[in-house]
Amino acid sequence: MSEAHADTATRLLIGGHWLPSSTGQTFLTRDPSTGNALREIAEASPGDVDAAVAAARAAMNDPAWSGLPRRQVSQLLWRLADLIEADADAIARLETSDNGQPFEVSRNVTIPGTVEHLRYFAGWATKIEGRTAPMSDPNVFHYTRREPVGVCALILPWNFPLMITAWKLAPALACGNAVILKPAEQTPLTAVRLAELCQEAGFPAGVVNLLTGGPSVGKRLVEHNDVDKVSFTGSTDVGREILRTSAGNFKRVTLELGGKTPMIVARDADIDAAVTGTVQGALFNSGQVCAAYSRFYVDSARSDEFVEKVAAQAAAVRLGPLISDEHRSSVDGFVRRGVAEGAELVTGGKPVAGDGYFYEPTVFAGVRDEMSLARDEIFGPVIPVLTYDDPDELVGRANDSAYGLAASVWTKDLVTAHRLAASVKAGAVFVNMLHVPDPAAPWGGFKASGIGREMGAYALDAYTEIKGVFMNLATEES
Repeated sequence: MSEAHADTATRLLIGGHWLPSSTGQTFLTRDPSTGNALREIAEASPGDVDAAVAAARAAMNDPAWSGLPRRQVSQLLWRLADLIEADADAIARLETSDNGQPFEVSRNVTIPGTVEHLRYFAGWATKIEGRTAPMSDPNVFHYTRREPVGVCALILPWNFPLMITAWKLAPALACGNAVILKPAEQTPLTAVRLAELCQEAGFPAGVVNLLTGGPSVGKRLVEHNDVDKVSFTGSTDVGREILRTSAGNFKRVTLELGGKTPMIVARDADIDAAVTGTVQGALFNSGQVCAAYSRFYVDSARSDEFVEKVAAQAAAVRLGPLISDEHRSSVDGFVRRGVAEGAELVTGGKPVAGDGYFYEPTVFAGVRDEMSLARDEIFGPVIPVLTYDDPDELVGRANDSAYGLAASVWTKDLVTAHRLAASVKAGAVFVNMLHVPDPAAPWGGFKASGIGREMGAYALDAYTEIKGVFMNLATEES
């Protein structure tokens, strides 16, 4: 941890200044791999929220930001990416201690993904354009402008804290907004470091603000009448509350919520590739991925082979810890419920003894559609296998879920792949591959998995307002 970070980890960034909480309150974060306390963090007060919102509003009204040439906005984002890349090892270690991600994941997935998103949207900063449209009156010229939404509250999850921050921060800044970062209370440390680097990159004061604390901080941001936009990644229940709370001033809202991703294994699938895809897609980051493959529909003719191979591979995987003891208890509760409902526990199924919040990779066979294993988001290293005989019934079963974030299809038949991709209700469908988002592709869900899209050109819609301008071209003679 750098000296600068050690000095600011217990402080809030408001209007370019690192400040303690106005009440002096703090909270502890813990290392999920040991359960030991990591650091004391500032607990933002309602007054701190108001101050951060005011600072962001002032930045929106300051020509130092609102009048900054677009090429310089692009340069700032690129410089931020360079700074992260230059400090990659230290930031990755920070993410690992804060979140529990294995260092290989933090260093080789989180850091490159963060850098890539910043550079992708650095390119968009100079390409945000309007359109012209012919009017019914030939004497009227019409064009559109994309303008920043304004003050954006970015409320972040704990499972990929740094990378998902970049998913929101990069397009928000590229579009000219001012932001308030509110990291999850479990994982604030890389958000603190990112805010430091935003200052070092040269973003004007107040453009990037940071508030740490619990749910009350997020709630006050969502209900604040001078916040124009909320972007949230997290649970569906909290997403519903955000929609209700944000209605006061009709905030623009983007929600990326829960998932229960179906993975369909056709009879003709390369079973070994599907098994490897299952283990990686279900157990990556210990299953703490919103789009994790989490219910597996396997042709009954291949199910025994599939289960046997998945169980063998899964049992050999060494996982990182879950985020907290509370979350580990929740995962274990789902496992116990699955056993009670009659699913066959093939391997795993209990917490790992010793320090930290580890849980065994767990495989179930004989799962039925009505079981909680097949319906509820577990967010842990659990693989429930269901079987099917009639492909015509498969789509209905896969779509019988409150969620619709992602889906996966494994088949050698191009017709089957396209038919299922078109029929499954999900924001993203991955055919014969892992669930790997890309900065250039839209990301978001159907149904209870959210509202709106992040990434790609679609993210510009989330962080801009469209203004139409009508010009009278008629002369007095006409």
